[in-house]
Amino acid sequence: MTLEEKVGQLNQKLYGWQVYRKIGNQYELTETFKQHVQKFQGIGALYGLFRADPWSGIHFENGIPLEDSIHVTNMIQDYLKEHTRLGIPTLFSEECPHGHQALDSTVFPTHLGSGATWNTDLQTSVSEYIALELMERGVHLGLVSTLDIARDPRWGRTEECFSEDPYLAARMTKAVVKGMQGDNKEAPNVIAVLKHFAAQGAAVGGHNAGPALIGERELREIYLPPMKAGVRSGALACMAAYNEIDGIPCHSNRKLLTGILREEWSFNGIVMADGTALDRLLLLTGDKELAAAYALNAGVDLSLWDDIYTQIEVAVMNGKIKESVVDKAVKRVLYVKFLLGLFSEKVNKQKCASVSRKEGKTLNLEMARQSITLLKNKHHLLPLSKTNKTVAVIGPNADNVYNLLGDYTAPQRKESVVTIKQGISEIVEEGCEILYTKGCRIRSTDMSDFNNAKTIASKADVVILALGGSSAREFGMEFQDNGAVIDYDQAEMDCGENIDVANLDLGGVQKELVQELASLNTPMIGVLIQGRPYSLKDIEPYLDAILIGWYPGQLGGQAIAEVIFGDVNPSGKLPVSIPYSADQLPVYYNAKNSGAKSDYYDEVGHAMYSFGYGLSYSLFPCEFSTKEHETISIHSLTNGERLHVSVDVSNTGAYDGFAVVQLYIQDLEASVTQRIKELKAFKKIWIPAGETKNVRLQLGFEELAIWDLEMNQVVEPGNVMLMIGESSDQLDEKKLVIHEE
Repeated sequence: MTLEEKVGQLNQKLYGWQVYRKIGNQYELTETFKQHVQKFQGIGALYGLFRADPWSGIHFENGIPLEDSIHVTNMIQDYLKEHTRLGIPTLFSEECPHGHQALDSTVFPTHLGSGATWNTDLQTSVSEYIALELMERGVHLGLVSTLDIARDPRWGRTEECFSEDPYLAARMTKAVVKGMQGDNKEAPNVIAVLKHFAAQGAAVGGHNAGPALIGERELREIYLPPMKAGVRSGALACMAAYNEIDGIPCHSNRKLLTGILREEWSFNGIVMADGTALDRLLLLTGDKELAAAYALNAGVDLSLWDDIYTQIEVAVMNGKIKESVVDKAVKRVLYVKFLLGLFSEKVNKQKCASVSRKEGKTLNLEMARQSITLLKNKHHLLPLSKTNKTVAVIGPNADNVYNLLGDYTAPQRKESVVTIKQGISEIVEEGCEILYTKGCRIRSTDMSDFNNAKTIASKADVVILALGGSSAREFGMEFQDNGAVIDYDQAEMDCGENIDVANLDLGGVQKELVQELASLNTPMIGVLIQGRPYSLKDIEPYLDAILIGWYPGQLGGQAIAEVIFGDVNPSGKLPVSIPYSADQLPVYYNAKNSGAKSDYYDEVGHAMYSFGYGLSYSLFPCEFSTKEHETISIHSLTNGERLHVSVDVSNTGAYDGFAVVQLYIQDLEASVTQRIKELKAFKKIWIPAGETKNVRLQLGFEELAIWDLEMNQVVEPGNVMLMIGESSDQLDEKKLVIHEE
């Protein structure tokens, strides 16, 4: 390969919607595309060919429908084959943080909701289905957020995180890799590009892409486990994060991208840059060629929209980059293309994968059902009877299609989404009257609909209040060159990328709406649609029941209605702690136990609702099968043996349902300070009413090891407290003794 051809393989400069023009039902390739191909004699990857949203400006009229997708991808591959010397096909990369961001693709719950299911098997099935939808369009790389840890809920991208906990996030990451790539590591279905590596959730003040002021111990304990789990599961791609760690941008962090990722963990896939992130290295270098050298030497293989990797050829000629470094990156890109079969004779004759839309709806609905988290149920108000004469459905999220779906969502056909109002209307029995009004908007201070809301509520047997936020982008917004929102003052959007907040209160006059309706003394159920935990202290006293719906996806309204009316027993558990207010932050459950006072002078230090918490219509008490101390040796753990912990779980209620058994540990004797508690195992199981089941959970070296004084991962002798329960604050305890031999 010539140097020019090598540089072409490392570039993902174009936005996918720039490369084609749709004229009626016909497609033609643009001059922008053709000139880029001619200049670099190829394209390493093409991002967002099918992306549809307000940023790309793609919608149903000008976008590529499913039936034309393979035709367009084949047209692009044919052009590359015919107009470049080597004819190397491109990788098609697409966003799929909760389903493919394309027209008529399935929109699943965002990852914070998926994390609330605590169901890794379900996540594997969902990711497998998403891969099929990508394959049927000819896509090779699926960009999926799994690595970010939600440590500060002020951050707008909290909705993309699985959890505040590294173990839960790691287990879900493993499920994503297994589902998307399949079991054959030598021939993956679709490669999951895991993002963002690393510590983006540690940004100071919750500011998007802000610096992470953490040391190596915090990095390894909290932020690296998801990627490590992904690599062990066969992950072949990741995306570097925008942030810096202790002064070093991730895109120029050789210790992170090469030392840890490749040399320590034996990762042999590709590292993709985040959108225009390499351009930000100019803040360090002031020179594009030097910025390219920083990134390549660190281990970034594939660019994304930046002007930096287009300068590699010049940088090599000027002696700023060794061509051998370029060769390493090119080999990794070509290796991934080889594994995906792009060099086979069939590359330009791709066929649609067999995709059952019925299966997709079933998985989507089940993920939504299991994500819904019940926080309060005063006097067992829920489940409601379907024979209520009148139900008032009120609130800004009661009948809004896009507010249920989260950020990174394509335009929707109205019939593809079930709103909360629709779900309730379809589930109640004939004769039950549904009264509806919006009451207020998400962020507006307009109270003009309050009187109407009170009138409706006064006629009802029960009020269902759909509150919360929205991550819905709108056409007409302004965006940065990486797609992040700039101007959203007039929009309802209060969460999502670049939408960071200083406080966690509900927006607009939602709190006032709750207080106004409470004066009627009609039973009220609050349903929070959200991508981050909101402060509930000002509304909790007025609500008889509280459900967290997260962003539940296209069938979220149906799932919420099924929970409210008892067709589904809620089983969601909080993947993040819910604070009383932003003033307390941070309130994540696994804080360090260093003897510091947790409460403030003017506020408690603990969360309002703790990580792992979630009610059901049944009770699922769990306890260790034996109270005897567990014992295991360091030698055994080092040699791969695992401790099996036996737990008995009972369903003492009248409803069949899922229990989530959670095992936490606290190292009581360690050479460095340890956390108050850490999740180290869990299992979600179905238990019929009145039955008891035995669950066996495992702990091994990885779960029981610490990072010692010299930053070695070791198991130390001594006592460890084992804690089992339904949440992080309702726990049965016993000791584990770890001995030398």
